[in-house]
Amino acid sequence: MQYRRFTNNKMEWKPSALGFGAMRLPVINGDQLNVDIPEAVRMMRYAFDHGINYVDTAYFYHGGNSEVAVGEALKDGYREGVRLATKFPIRYVKSSADFDRVFAEQLERLQTDRVDFYLLHGLNRRNWPLQRDLGVLSWMEQKVKEGRLGYLGFSFHDDYEMFREIVDAYDNWTFCQIHFNYMDVDYQAGQRGIEYAAKKGLGIIVMEPLRGEQLAKKPPDPVAKVWRSHPGKRSPVEWAFRWLWNYPEVSLVLSGMSTMSQVVENVAIAERAGISRLSKSEINLMERVSQAYKGMCPIPCTGCRYCMPCPNKVEIPTVFRVYNESIMYNDLKMGKMRYKGPFGLKDEQDASNCIECLKCSEACPQNILVPDWLKKAHSELMS
Repeated sequence: MQYRRFTNNKMEWKPSALGFGAMRLPVINGDQLNVDIPEAVRMMRYAFDHGINYVDTAYFYHGGNSEVAVGEALKDGYREGVRLATKFPIRYVKSSADFDRVFAEQLERLQTDRVDFYLLHGLNRRNWPLQRDLGVLSWMEQKVKEGRLGYLGFSFHDDYEMFREIVDAYDNWTFCQIHFNYMDVDYQAGQRGIEYAAKKGLGIIVMEPLRGEQLAKKPPDPVAKVWRSHPGKRSPVEWAFRWLWNYPEVSLVLSGMSTMSQVVENVAIAERAGISRLSKSEINLMERVSQAYKGMCPIPCTGCRYCMPCPNKVEIPTVFRVYNESIMYNDLKMGKMRYKGPFGLKDEQDASNCIECLKCSEACPQNILVPDWLKKAHSELMS
């Protein structure tokens, strides 16, 4: 296994290039709450035996059973060689009186008395002010003094401006965890966020390197043609990981693995490529692949938001982005989840609220017939 470093030079420990993300563990009969714990333990221990030294879970993953599975995997001496990360469930905690109770529950599930890397989970402009004002930061600092927590960080889902605000709001962040891959260079915190966090001395952990496996699937023909044009014969998975490891600011890349074959493949990739750098021709190839995917977008929306605010509160750019991605990656199932799943649009924001006032079309610099595409997107994403 190859090892990288945290931007914070005070940390002597070096993370493996690949970390084990425990959000997509194997389950029984398709029930996401029913983790196949023996198989999950077998997979994680294979990863640990082959040099992975960081495992990431969270209070909510698999309804809490991810933390249980990780706790089992870290028994029998594995805890000593692996850094454990989990997340504080901020959307679940409404009062500071709940802090200790929730944390005690996590420690019990994980069968430990200490968490090495502790994150505020999924910060955004809605939940950050509430958690900050509840005093969660001072509570975490006290747990550090007690030896119950090691390093403090946060995972993030919002735009770059909000990311900077959160980074700047607290001097004791050690690391952050953000969504990043070769298709999402400007999405959420994006590349600018990576550069800013590194400048501020934060370690950077990348999640969704394969966009929930979308970049690991058999690519559509226009994309496959670009891959074939390069003499370097690597799998799409390896290309995606190598692109991320090309950023020296990236401390480690998390992969949520569901099968043993995925673990074996990803570990082998990390062993040979975890600190490698891409050549100019390889970087150019990745850009061409990205453009090939984007060329498959049915709606030419650039996300400029000139169409907003919609007088009827339809979140037009989000509807278009979700629909475009479901077509680009041939993944309507994921599109449906992102449209109206637990973390999707609220009822008042979805495309069914369009009244065809045409103000959006008049404002659109791409001349998109917005109401027509909203109808089509809603019909397919709700079918």
